[in-house]
Amino acid sequence: MMSAVSDHLPTEPISAVGVVSSHIKALDDYYVVAQTTDGSDADLWKDGLFKSKVTRYLCFTRKPGPDVVVDMKLTDMKDALPEGFTHIQETLDTKDQAMRKRRLCVKLSPRATADTAVYDIQISAKSKYHLVHYTCIGEINNMGIWYRVGEVPHLQLSQQRASKVNNDAPSDITRTTIGRPSYEHQSSGSYTMTGQLAWKMMDGAAMLPLSTRVGQRKEPRGSLTSSQHPNDVLFRCDALCKKVCFGFHFVLQLVQLCIYIRYIRFEC
Repeated sequence: MMSAVSDHLPTEPISAVGVVSSHIKALDDYYVVAQTTDGSDADLWKDGLFKSKVTRYLCFTRKPGPDVVVDMKLTDMKDALPEGFTHIQETLDTKDQAMRKRRLCVKLSPRATADTAVYDIQISAKSKYHLVHYTCIGEINNMGIWYRVGEVPHLQLSQQRASKVNNDAPSDITRTTIGRPSYEHQSSGSYTMTGQLAWKMMDGAAMLPLSTRVGQRKEPRGSLTSSQHPNDVLFRCDALCKKVCFGFHFVLQLVQLCIYIRYIRFEC
């Protein structure tokens, strides 16, 4: 007979499986399988002939961690431990013997490398019941233990890798602009041209018309407006200073020429 527990897969895979001695006081973040799929007691220790005070219940957690449960097995005590599996020996709450007659084994794998993992565990009262989408690992005390497997999402890992690439990228990108000198902001609040470009401007800027040196922009003289950049104003002032210096240099050369002519005439 087929029995459907739930068609929806939980959002997170199981990260750990254990056994507790009581279902009343559950551990934090752990879900205790206290009942079978038909509502019966899911005690794994009980004996069919005698009522025992000892109880054992299977529990698991979906709390995200570095590992996930990828497989489960139920073996006899005398059988060898399957390769890669861990034997649940003690209860999580009292540290007593977890199970008798049979041994519950789980296999863990890093979540980053796991393709599939266990998402849910159910216990059925009768072996003739088959749970849809679930796999039976064996029987204990006339009860079957079933688990459901699903794919492990790696979207979070991809986002972390993309974030790491973005963080490793250089934050500052140097851009070279042709036709406008670059300025460096000083702590005093003023702007100065970089050394190499300043020398080039001094060599040829004085020989150009003022309209050419300011980028063919003719603006009325006055105070600095919100639309003007400090670089533009400083550049215009620098160009004007170059023109004045050139004129002064020209006058100085002319005076020296006149003195030289008079000196020649005096010698003659």
